[in-house]
Amino acid sequence: MTSEPNPVRLVIAGEPPIFREGLRRLLEAESKLLTVSAIGGESAAVTLVGAHTPDILLLALSRFGRPAVETLRELAASGTSVRTIVLTDSVDSPDILGALELGARGVVPRDSAPDVLFKSIQSVTAGHYWIGREQISGVRPSLRKLDAARRQSKAFGLTRREIDILRAVVAGCTNKEIAERSAITENTVKSHLTHIFNKSGASNRVELALFATHHRLLDGI
Repeated sequence: MTSEPNPVRLVIAGEPPIFREGLRRLLEAESKLLTVSAIGGESAAVTLVGAHTPDILLLALSRFGRPAVETLRELAASGTSVRTIVLTDSVDSPDILGALELGARGVVPRDSAPDVLFKSIQSVTAGHYWIGREQISGVRPSLRKLDAARRQSKAFGLTRREIDILRAVVAGCTNKEIAERSAITENTVKSHLTHIFNKSGASNRVELALFATHHRLLDGI
């Protein structure tokens, strides 16, 4: 007789109590998941992870909360090993880019449907990365893939306008904010982004930001 696999053990850190408790109840409805602790302060995450050794840390950030990078930096310094999924308002913010570079394995929008959160946990537990609403094979392989594309086209051929828009994407600006800043329409922004994606080989905004940062495309510009 085959025994049931052990449930995935989770720690929840951050966010107001009403969101945190709602998240706990949502996770408890799934028999394959077990929330071992939940705490309001992201600063307590390192202590909780050390005490409970969970499989997954759900770092649920508020708009004005502690940056994910600070918690992840402390986790790395402590030598504590845990796969972290960041729940955030925007997957394109500079803090999220920093979180990925510091070892976060997943980034999930806070307004995602429950099944997206469950899939992200399953995916990260299995050793994959999850960004937004989809699984990716890994940040480093994605960078290697994009690096090969860059070598095939030494100069991306980005126009001055496209470079300005790329800088805004890295800064976490929305299409509307970019349009207002550049005095152009949102449709024009979308058209420029399509050209940028085609020239760089990136498939989404997070991958584009990772690529731009990795290759220092905006340094000195």
